[in-house]
Amino acid sequence: MLCSVQMNKLLVQPGDGVEPLVKAIQDAKETVDILIFRFDRVEVEKALVKAVSRGVAVRALIAYTNRGGEKGLRALEMRLLAAGVTVSRTDDDLIRYHGKMMIVDARILYLLGFNFTHLDIERSRSFGLITDDRKIVAEAIRLFDADSKRAPYEPQMDDFVVSPSNSRKTLSEFLKGAKKELAIYDPAVTDPAMARILSERAKADVKVRVLGKFSKRANGVECHPLFMRLHTRTIIRDGSAVFLGSQSLRAEELDARREIGLIFEDDKIAKKLLEIFEEDWSESEKLKARSKEESESPPARKVAKKVAKTVANTLPPVAPVLEGVVRELAGAGTELPVDREELEEQVKDAVKAAIQETVANVVEQSSGK
Repeated sequence: MLCSVQMNKLLVQPGDGVEPLVKAIQDAKETVDILIFRFDRVEVEKALVKAVSRGVAVRALIAYTNRGGEKGLRALEMRLLAAGVTVSRTDDDLIRYHGKMMIVDARILYLLGFNFTHLDIERSRSFGLITDDRKIVAEAIRLFDADSKRAPYEPQMDDFVVSPSNSRKTLSEFLKGAKKELAIYDPAVTDPAMARILSERAKADVKVRVLGKFSKRANGVECHPLFMRLHTRTIIRDGSAVFLGSQSLRAEELDARREIGLIFEDDKIAKKLLEIFEEDWSESEKLKARSKEESESPPARKVAKKVAKTVANTLPPVAPVLEGVVRELAGAGTELPVDREELEEQVKDAVKAAIQETVANVVEQSSGK
């Protein structure tokens, strides 16, 4: 039986921005529990510190590691501890603790597909759900408490989807229940069993579309890369049931990492998500068409694209340079409040765009076009 959420609101990124999260912390009266995997939003940090100063009990559960950003996590821990936040670090028994959520006053859950970062919030397609359903919030608190204490966690709700505890079974059943349509946002559908279920649904005349990547060639399963950066795992089933969370349909995220999601029914949210999916699908089809045109385009554009990619991939790391400049200007003890991996990605994107346009113009001018 799917959860019937009492109060809910959909967060859409990019668009809603960080303000709803900051306001939630500002409005907290008693407690804020926040789970952090990546973090560079100074506004959120300031809101947490101010919450402590007015007597709110703030607990932060911070991942023990993430790729390229562990130093930043440890620096964040020190700053939050100094401000009076109760800080815990996740265990190292799983490959990653990748879930994203915040619980305010033990009654409102913010379940997020995105991290507390500029890249995820400002430049990526992602979603979040705000709910005050008592059972869901209670289950989220149980998980937060267990992971904070590095204690075992056993799910008490099937539709509160937690990897590796119940995600494979629950998501398999969710997909198998599709009768008409599956609209899927997923960066990497690579798990053989999940791919097989999608193929079987397609053969049963279910319309299966994936925005992201689908590893298998399957008759009836349509797939396009999203036209913008993708950082959500969301499935809309038959226009009414929704899965929203952090776990992709790939083995690692189902079986070896802490991921958090929720399956629920909400006609209004499902309709909104499906509308966004259709818009994104249309834009992604246009991108695919443009990519095909580029592959058949004059040599100038091909050369420009290749040069831009090569140069961007050979760039030296910029984070150490930036950190050095920051320390020179602000003092030796100053930490750069930026996730290194995300900084490098943004710089590469900017460099590729600039080089591609410049090289194309130069080649076209030299060829007399």
